[in-house]
Amino acid sequence: MDTANSMDKNKQDIIWFKDLSSDDVPLVGGKNASLGEMYNMLVPKGINVPNGFAITAQAYRQFMTTTGLINTVRAELKDLDTNNIKQLQAKGKKVRGEILKKKLPVDLVTSILQAYRELSKLYKTKNVDVAVRSSATSEDSEGASFAGEMETYLNIHSEKALLEAVKKDIASLFTDRAISYRADKGFDQTEAALSIGVQKMVRSDQACSGVMFTIDTESGFKDVVVISGSWGLGEMVVKGAVTPDEFMVFKPKLAEGFPAIIKKTIGEKKNMMIYQSSASKPTKVLLTLAKMRDQFVLTDEEVLTLARWGVMVEEHYSERAGHHLPMDLEWAKDGVTNQLFIVQARPETVQAKKDIYEMTEYKLKGEGKLIVEGISIGNKIVTGRAHVVLDTKKLSQFKTGEILVTEITDPDWEPVMKESAGIITAKGGRTSHAAIVSRELGIPAVIGVEGVLSKIKTGDILTIDCSSGAVGKVYKGKMEWTEKKYNLSNIPKTTTKVCLNVGNPDSAFIDSFLPNQGVGLAREEFIIASHIKIHPGALLNYKKSKDAKLKKQIDVLTIGYPDKVEFYVQKLAEGIAQIAAAFYPNQVIVRFSDFKTNEYATLIGGGPYEPHEENPMIGWRGASRYYDPKFKESFRLECEAVKRVREGWGLNNLQVMIP
Repeated sequence: MDTANSMDKNKQDIIWFKDLSSDDVPLVGGKNASLGEMYNMLVPKGINVPNGFAITAQAYRQFMTTTGLINTVRAELKDLDTNNIKQLQAKGKKVRGEILKKKLPVDLVTSILQAYRELSKLYKTKNVDVAVRSSATSEDSEGASFAGEMETYLNIHSEKALLEAVKKDIASLFTDRAISYRADKGFDQTEAALSIGVQKMVRSDQACSGVMFTIDTESGFKDVVVISGSWGLGEMVVKGAVTPDEFMVFKPKLAEGFPAIIKKTIGEKKNMMIYQSSASKPTKVLLTLAKMRDQFVLTDEEVLTLARWGVMVEEHYSERAGHHLPMDLEWAKDGVTNQLFIVQARPETVQAKKDIYEMTEYKLKGEGKLIVEGISIGNKIVTGRAHVVLDTKKLSQFKTGEILVTEITDPDWEPVMKESAGIITAKGGRTSHAAIVSRELGIPAVIGVEGVLSKIKTGDILTIDCSSGAVGKVYKGKMEWTEKKYNLSNIPKTTTKVCLNVGNPDSAFIDSFLPNQGVGLAREEFIIASHIKIHPGALLNYKKSKDAKLKKQIDVLTIGYPDKVEFYVQKLAEGIAQIAAAFYPNQVIVRFSDFKTNEYATLIGGGPYEPHEENPMIGWRGASRYYDPKFKESFRLECEAVKRVREGWGLNNLQVMIP
């Protein structure tokens, strides 16, 4: 960086994104420095990033010093005990109140409004709509994310509203959760400084938005991009207020030009946030139309575009860092122009620093009574007393070691999240606030559990099991489990080729870290029974069926798939592809389905297609099914799934076995 230019920047209250880079974190914080880096280095390569400017940390410090607020903060937070929730809430409220009472310096107000007017001219409108986001000088580092600690204000479209949002953003540096987080991470409360980003809004209120990680957030498997998305403004996904759609793209084959979307999961997307004209409340939340809930928010081509951008961002930041640096990005689609944008990028802070040679295996003893299940976060098993909390005013009643049960969490909940044994939420996805914080704290969580608040009450003893892949399970009562630690770096190499047996695609990424030379046997049965759940015959004959009850069951499981046969092929292909991707480029041998007749009959709609056999073990199964005219079309679907994985997505390490 040019020294003279650096000195000039140090004195500026306003710096445009075009004049910023990743070197400017001390001046504008991690978020704004990263926006400047992308705007300068990646927009020329074809990635869309909305323009904007940063109000600098220097402007913040001057405001805090000249008003005497820095002394107020120092005195109020001197004897802080973050474990005392009532004290934390009282002190945080006092500091924020004092900040909001003070006026911004006249020179700073002039600079902000001048920049805002210039941004409006660039977008050829009088009062351009902007997002006002905090960017602390200590946030978005490789060691601490500070995700959502400070506030964001959306759809700001007047000079008065902009100045109010700036003041509120400054006060949000001292939200209860931000104070607590800094204390836990060892940051001095008065050393932290705030920059504020003012960025052109993307009209995702008329389209969709979400989050993207360039690593699998649960296992640390680095060869996938995981994209979450929902309708409307992105706050709903970030806060976990909705269960979003999820897409997974395999990087090595994407690089070769294959459309390698190896997993697509449709979320309920019950609510969406949109603009409204009120100056005091510029956004509102409403129910998503039923037909929109049943659609994926992105086309396959849009998913692939975002994934390519994610890889480009990761490669750029990794090159700057001098080591592999997985990224956590926010994206948005503009409903007016139909363009995609990256609106934020930061390093991923949990899996990036994980020791891949250390592994702990958890296994439940016996079987318990399953209460609910949802998205698994954390790969652990814990037990504890449930405490249902639906209001932040009741957080002080929560006791250390309890299991937090709530609808959603936001950063205000973090002081109790760090004290909990586990977390269960009714809403949210893998990229929600609850999921991100649980990972960072090392606490197992089960996310997006519909109906959980009617099934679990305060005082219930629960066991949370997140040890078995993507599905987290909550059991009634205290269960026993085993816990074994392994150091994989000490395992000797063998002359014999050692391959794994894998049945569950959801655990394949974790299994891939074990020393291996591929997969000797992967079974389709688990994918069909657990992910598809429907007999292929019932899907092939869906249109002919007169069984209304059966068709309703099928409709619930196949949301997003008008073509029911396509659902079977796609879901089978996804399950196989996840296993093949996990161990790529090593050989993965997948066995075609080998259900017995009594097992096939238990699938939804399976009864009419399966004969009764006295001994199903030696009956109509395996190859004897495949050449039978009665199963020919069903076997064809399995072959199409294998073809999609090998030829469509490029995973040619997949080999098949005929049982």
